[in-house]
Amino acid sequence: MAKRITTPLDEETIAGLRAGDQVLLTGVVYTARDAAHKRLMALIKERKELPIDLRGQVIYYVGPAPAKPGDPIGSAGPTTSMRMDPYAPILMEHGMKGMIGKGMRSREVRDAMVRHRAVYFAAVGGAAALVAKRIKSAEVVAYEELGPEAIRKLYVDDLPLFVIDDIHGADLYEQGVAKYRKE
Repeated sequence: MAKRITTPLDEETIAGLRAGDQVLLTGVVYTARDAAHKRLMALIKERKELPIDLRGQVIYYVGPAPAKPGDPIGSAGPTTSMRMDPYAPILMEHGMKGMIGKGMRSREVRDAMVRHRAVYFAAVGGAAALVAKRIKSAEVVAYEELGPEAIRKLYVDDLPLFVIDDIHGADLYEQGVAKYRKE
């Protein structure tokens, strides 16, 4: 049975999540991909204010398609998370508590999740149109000139996700491989 959770993520919620849990996420989620991450890093390096407050927030690695008339957003499937690995530990240091994407994360990112008490969720790849139906509103909040890679503030309702990496160091992908090798 799926766990219903809301953003911003708090310590109690994060502590209760385990690799392999199915969750239904409701609340505000921010989008950011490579170009936006680079800009956030530049601001952090210059000790300037970020365009969003990361504390307790979840970043979805997505570059959504343009919205059809009457829809808040177009198809919104996850992008490969590993491309954001160089930036994730620093964003966790600044309060980010969750990430949504697809694929494995580096050891450095997984260690940072344990250290900073953050989680990594996977959205189902190939189901971008279904994911878009769970997004009830979308607003560009930074870097509009980046088009699909702009930072958007989304409101999601029961977005279906799986916990891949938890604060205890467990990784669903590693668990799956280990189980397969035993059988």
